[in-house]
Amino acid sequence: MVAVKVKKPGKRGRKPAKIDLKAKLERSRQSARECRARKKLRYQYLEELVSSKERAICALREELDMYKQWCLAMDQGKIPSEIKALLTGDEQKAPQSSSNKIPKNGKYGSTANKTS
Repeated sequence: MVAVKVKKPGKRGRKPAKIDLKAKLERSRQSARECRARKKLRYQYLEELVSSKERAICALREELDMYKQWCLAMDQGKIPSEIKALLTGDEQKAPQSSSNKIPKNGKYGSTANKTS
């Protein structure tokens, strides 16, 4: 004779563990607190990032305005004192703002001054 196993009728899978309802609620509350704390940190980081980018944009706009003024002055035949200082090599006499960094060699990365 062959032994045949008879299966008991019922549900498949894991049986739900009997977890204390109060402990489950407390874990849920703790998880929610941690989630809110992470969210708060993420928003603080993003706000700091935005403010630093805004400061950089303001500095670049000021620099662009300065260059525009230089171009207008040069179009009128006037040479700004900062450019004169660059041309003569007197970089120390030219008043420079903190956002206006002029390289010591006087080149701004343009290809117009290069010789082949």
